[in-house]
Amino acid sequence: MYRGRLWTMRQYAGFGTAAETNRRFHHLLGAGQTGLSVAFDLPTQMGIDSDSPRALGEVGRVGVAIDSVEDMHVLLEGLPLDTVSTSMTINATAAILLAMYIVVAEERGISRDKVSGTIQNDVLKEYIARGTYIYPPAPSLGLIAEIFRFCATEVPNWNPISISGYHIREAGSTAVQELAFTFANTIEYVKQAQAAGLAVDVFAPRLSFFFAAHNDLFEEIAKFRAARRIYARLMRDRFAANDASCRMRFHTQTGGVTLTAQQPLNNVVRVAVQTLAATLGGTQSLHTNGFDEALALPTAEAATLALRTQQIVAYESGVANTVDPLAGSYFVEALTTEVERKATALIEKVDELGGAERAIAAGFFQEEIARSAYAQQLRVEAGETVVVGVNRFADDAEPPTIPTPDFSALEREQVDRVRSVRAARDAKRAEAALAAIRGAAGPYADSNATGRPALMPLIVEAVRARATVGEISDTLRSSWGEYRPT
Repeated sequence: MYRGRLWTMRQYAGFGTAAETNRRFHHLLGAGQTGLSVAFDLPTQMGIDSDSPRALGEVGRVGVAIDSVEDMHVLLEGLPLDTVSTSMTINATAAILLAMYIVVAEERGISRDKVSGTIQNDVLKEYIARGTYIYPPAPSLGLIAEIFRFCATEVPNWNPISISGYHIREAGSTAVQELAFTFANTIEYVKQAQAAGLAVDVFAPRLSFFFAAHNDLFEEIAKFRAARRIYARLMRDRFAANDASCRMRFHTQTGGVTLTAQQPLNNVVRVAVQTLAATLGGTQSLHTNGFDEALALPTAEAATLALRTQQIVAYESGVANTVDPLAGSYFVEALTTEVERKATALIEKVDELGGAERAIAAGFFQEEIARSAYAQQLRVEAGETVVVGVNRFADDAEPPTIPTPDFSALEREQVDRVRSVRAARDAKRAEAALAAIRGAAGPYADSNATGRPALMPLIVEAVRARATVGEISDTLRSSWGEYRPT
């Protein structure tokens, strides 16, 4: 596994303004981080500009506010985009943020074939567990297939999707459900891309995955080992994929829901255990949470310690000295087989419902996760599942307070920025670019449409003309509408 190359060490960061986030990126790269990972604020994720009334009170709260390519320039200032890969946790507006990244690189003289990274772009799990969807499934899936095509031909080192079990697990699923629902979504994406005329071996080698690492060390290791077996068999048996398409590459993040506000230093130990699970399980990329993230955005101290946790495991523990170090252990092998068996049975149940899109419409995933989350909470409250410092070995100490930014001032600054961009741009060029998107968007609303026009080049041109995230999203909304769960 890691004898020739260690996993990519990332720290997830997104602070109010692009300038502040850029400073954290430089700090982390200086501390030895090997890849960037961007958290965006809620308005950016939902396709709403910072000066919209709908964004009031949310600008910069849970990540960085990006309204235009000018913000992206600030976010990436001084960073070596031709040598460092960037992961962006963005879904409904993934096409726009990818376009912004490309335009920033090109305006700095870096060609598309030199940039590398990942957009999450997994809208199905948004309907299931996370909620930052905008459009109905049909056009959303059509746009994802278009992004697959665009990346395969234009941005060959970019992963066009990170199919995410992480948020399914964070919503309360079991480890088995995390795998099963992730791979059920994968089947849907591959079918959509094939229906759009893409050969599986053209895009599948760049598919990537994103899983959680929780506290049950051996279950998590078995989960990662089972995931590779399930994926290889699924791609080979269902889609006749070649070896490159059957290799599963995944990013892991330690469990956000496992962090506690009580006795927060205990989280350092939890993250270390979860780091071992991810690395013993063979992750290609890893983010480790800061110990204070149950309280606020991680401080620089906590983020650095989280990175040091990865580095100690990588360079001092011996984990990287051999491939699959727990292979052959009766317990681990038996548990791997059991996780695979149960997850495969659950995938087959989704197949019986007609696939992931129909299972989502029927509320199957949501109901299954809700049951699991409720059962887990009951076990915690009954003390059957021990949470150290919460339901056992607790004390009366108050959780520490961490200073928070002046979000009102931050919001005013961001509103001024986006309005300045609109005032300075060539208005006719921006309007023409948005009109071109509107003209091409229509066929995507029909799930059976064939020969859809290429939207990504039009989105890139709109970004280059300084159209904003909200304007491009609203243009697509006018053609596709918004998703409303039944």
